[in-house]
Amino acid sequence: MDATTLEKRLLKLEAHDSIRMLVAQYGIAVDDHDLQGLAELFAKQAMFRSKDGVMEAHGREQILEQFIARFAVLGISNHVSHDHIITLDERDMQRAKGLVTSHAELWRNHQAYIAALRYKDLYVLEDGEWRFGERELAFLYYVPIAEYCDALGSPLRQRAYGDQRPADFPEGLPTWQDHRPIDANKTAG
Repeated sequence: MDATTLEKRLLKLEAHDSIRMLVAQYGIAVDDHDLQGLAELFAKQAMFRSKDGVMEAHGREQILEQFIARFAVLGISNHVSHDHIITLDERDMQRAKGLVTSHAELWRNHQAYIAALRYKDLYVLEDGEWRFGERELAFLYYVPIAEYCDALGSPLRQRAYGDQRPADFPEGLPTWQDHRPIDANKTAG
């Protein structure tokens, strides 16, 4: 193994570690309602949106305004990241993509909620620090805790906005569509 290969491997390991730290800091900053901490995690020209279209902000200032609006309806929360898949851009080692699975316990509009989420991320190295360049939030469910058991069996698993909406995944994923159970009533002839 030559020095160039070893140096590249070390750079990859450092990038992975820094990006994992970025994701951990995000959850803590959201739970602490730490706007300054959140500002430092996003690139100047970053974008943050939700797959359902409820949230979309471009640039660090708009992203912070979006969080201020969210904090107005959110009480305490506990965001917990689980698996994190990071793919560095081999052509541009200052960019990477990521997928983060997570859960959150939240107090929203005077009610306890639970959510399972995925973040689809683009990370950029800006001013020597890894930051979010893009972050898209998608929900498997976002439901009042009292409705969790019923909601999990329904495609209408987004219930944070006073109605029941389809979940962002997995039903719409091509891989999910490929393996849907066959309805015997439709195939009987």
